[in-house]
Amino acid sequence: MAKKLVIIDTDCGIDDAQAIMMALAAPDVEVLGITCCFGNTSLENVCQNVLRVLAVCKREEIPVFQGLGGPLVRATELPKDHFGSDGLGDILEDRDPDWREKIQKEHAVNAMIRLALENPNQVSLVAIGPLTNLALAVRLDPGFPDSLKDLFIMGGNMEGKGNVTLCGEFNFVTDPESAHIVLEEFRCPTHIATWEYCCRNKLTWEFFREVLNQDAPAARFMKLLTSKCWAYSQAAMKSKRDVHFGPGFVSYDSYAMAACIDGTVVTKSIECGIHVELQGSVCRGMMALDLTDQLKKSHRVVVMTECDLEKFRKLLANSLQQP
Repeated sequence: MAKKLVIIDTDCGIDDAQAIMMALAAPDVEVLGITCCFGNTSLENVCQNVLRVLAVCKREEIPVFQGLGGPLVRATELPKDHFGSDGLGDILEDRDPDWREKIQKEHAVNAMIRLALENPNQVSLVAIGPLTNLALAVRLDPGFPDSLKDLFIMGGNMEGKGNVTLCGEFNFVTDPESAHIVLEEFRCPTHIATWEYCCRNKLTWEFFREVLNQDAPAARFMKLLTSKCWAYSQAAMKSKRDVHFGPGFVSYDSYAMAACIDGTVVTKSIECGIHVELQGSVCRGMMALDLTDQLKKSHRVVVMTECDLEKFRKLLANSLQQP
């Protein structure tokens, strides 16, 4: 049976690292390449973070491509405290001075287009950061989305609840124009793991502690990554997630990756038109679901609503058992 071909587009923070490890651990997945964009941290940090994850998993043969370092039309504003200044909790003191030599010379957007064209209608693109690279790809090659098998996105929201603004989710708010372009112009089958979906299908902190204590390099690496941001995560959980969803561990990007690896992980979903709002001081970057078909959109996306938590737990646990 042929392996599922995957491109991962990431702004590699801690949950991105977990999602990448999940893909690397899946026996029927072949990661063709990892494209980097700004988001959780600077583009340079993202590239180094991806290389570090691949090194821990002994998968350094996977090519890594450097993409866009800021949004399409606005100045870059990076978060200051979520995952530390480097995106991985500021625990990696032994940065590789030769990291630039390990990054492919080809630009991430060009690589994304090329890999899809070389494998027409076979590549699943998993986007777990701001959608800037994807938006530029469709601008450079309007036929690019048609060459993909499908697209999986972690981002947006479906109930008007935000985690960085009143109504907006981080990945979409970081570059609303790109999110708007992608949701308007990508006609391939599109699946979205929203912020609310991830939070409503959270895992227990007891499970998280259990998988981190596995005797494997990947688990020890993830335990190190979360060590300095654990207090922040607990505080953020109380100030934001607890208000709407109650306590629990949420590896956001892993939900989109799990859906790509095994579609049966998603047990319920909504299929509808989508609009990303670009105006206003309150709703800019918010994703609106057209449940009554007022927008008359020909392309509908699958918005995940319920998850098989047992299957998701197994995928996450397996990702941290890598030797």
